[in-house]
Amino acid sequence: MTMQRNSDAVRAPDSTDLADASAPTQKGTLARARWGGPVRSILIVTGLLFAVSGLVAPQTLSPTSLLSMVPFAAVLAIAAAGQTLVIQQRGLDLSVPGNISLAAVTLGVFHARNGTSLAVTLGVVAAVAVVVGLANGLLVAKLAITPLISTLAVNALLLGALQAYSGGSPATAPPALSEFVSTKFLGQQVVVWVALLVVVVLAVLARKTVAGRRFVAVGANPSAARAAGVAVNRYVVGAYVVGSLCMALAGVLLAGYLKTTATTVGDPYLLPVIAAVIIGGTPLTGGRGSVVASAVAALFLSQLGQLVLTLGAPSSIQILIQAVAIAVAAVLRGIGDGGARVPWLRRVRGT
Repeated sequence: MTMQRNSDAVRAPDSTDLADASAPTQKGTLARARWGGPVRSILIVTGLLFAVSGLVAPQTLSPTSLLSMVPFAAVLAIAAAGQTLVIQQRGLDLSVPGNISLAAVTLGVFHARNGTSLAVTLGVVAAVAVVVGLANGLLVAKLAITPLISTLAVNALLLGALQAYSGGSPATAPPALSEFVSTKFLGQQVVVWVALLVVVVLAVLARKTVAGRRFVAVGANPSAARAAGVAVNRYVVGAYVVGSLCMALAGVLLAGYLKTTATTVGDPYLLPVIAAVIIGGTPLTGGRGSVVASAVAALFLSQLGQLVLTLGAPSSIQILIQAVAIAVAAVLRGIGDGGARVPWLRRVRGT
């Protein structure tokens, strides 16, 4: 009898368990049918933005302008994909600046001091990113520290360690990396294709594999997933590790593209990364989410920023517009869920 109970406790969840853990309500399903999926929605909005850009600032759509904007959008898309996975697990990673800066600067400093090959240097950067992700994940999953506090503390540690290791001096990326990143394939820099590959791989793993479905189930309903025998903490920690690797990759590509990076190179990415995830339709409550939608939202934000700067507005206005975009996306998501998350809309509808 004891052996039977134990086998029931550790059995892998079947498709019914996963459906029960992550299936939305009927109202949510009907709402999504009316409003469309997050990928379609952000594609429409991004298309409208480019149409408006062509009318009010045609120079932002010139080949030169697009070639200078798209690589930064690709870097943002990779970091946003990692953040999407974390938020799907009801978390939040505020160590984005430290992760990106640490990878970008450590890459150049380690290579210059030790004369190692690019492969070895990248291996070291990846190992550091895994350690950072494990630290974030274990603090959240094992010690039950609020993600806001734990990742913010880790970010401070990363920036302090970076200052101590680099001496606060800018770093130069290995020439082989800069040459690789600046190489063009089918008219676009390699950084764009790397971002596309990362997003596609993560999207396929999330939708087409058992582990991906369990990952979604854990984020949607951790209690139900745990009752079904899923190792919840393993998926939570894994999300932070993969998220950290994505941010480190973003830092590496950014370093290769810029060639010389300061210790503050990751600072501007904190708000845009979170904005891309929210505008892409991933709820902070976890579960549902799309790395593809987040990547398209990264392109939307990059073009929006370029449009604002081209029209002569200061960079502070760009930050304000990002904040407004987050608020609008949150309200529209509440409406798309049938008004369940918008109290004043429920009162208007009388529900």
